[in-house]
Amino acid sequence: MKIKINRQETIEEFEVPFKSTTLLKALYHIKNNIDNTLTFSSNCRSGVCGACAVRVNGKEVLACSHTPQDGDLVEPLVYHEIQRDLKVNKQKARKTLKSSTAWLHQPQKATISQEQVALTEKQSDCILCNSCYSSCPVLEVNPNFIGPFALTRAYRYTSDPREGDVKATIDNIQTNGVWDCTLCGNCTEVCPQGIDPKMDITMLRSTSAQFGYSDPNFQAMDFGFGGF
Repeated sequence: MKIKINRQETIEEFEVPFKSTTLLKALYHIKNNIDNTLTFSSNCRSGVCGACAVRVNGKEVLACSHTPQDGDLVEPLVYHEIQRDLKVNKQKARKTLKSSTAWLHQPQKATISQEQVALTEKQSDCILCNSCYSSCPVLEVNPNFIGPFALTRAYRYTSDPREGDVKATIDNIQTNGVWDCTLCGNCTEVCPQGIDPKMDITMLRSTSAQFGYSDPNFQAMDFGFGGF
């Protein structure tokens, strides 16, 4: 099986002597037996930490759980500083969590039902692999966009009964936030944890409307009624 790897200056092809394996094992085989300069990130090797996220044929995957096919093109995540080969710096993307202020602003005592726990249980499974961030087309035109995983985290806390000031977070995700998303669903498609950031952002828009916010792009839309 042959695997192509984008190493920035060139795309190199490597022969891997087995077919049924994970991409991460294939990368380790290349590093240990063919080219020890190949650089990539990994940690838990079991789909828990998110460190090994890469792109395969233009789609974000976890290398430790992806089964490669002959001819696959492996590339680093986009919208990240490439440090070398498949290894990227994720710090800029992680700073979006601070921009979204996704935490409890005014904690209050609350009795939480099992139904309320289930409401945001999936969002709490985010492993910060940055796959959704890399898949987002909005970041190509607006690098200041908060991004999917930060908005999912914002939804998780605005839906928490222990939050006594939901508006604080809602206020902070209006600019470069909920209204900039195109709702394309790329983030939902690539999430290895089955989280649905697209739906979370839709829910945040609904909550934003409850606090008097609306889509700022709406006024600029042309509905074909010019002149009336």
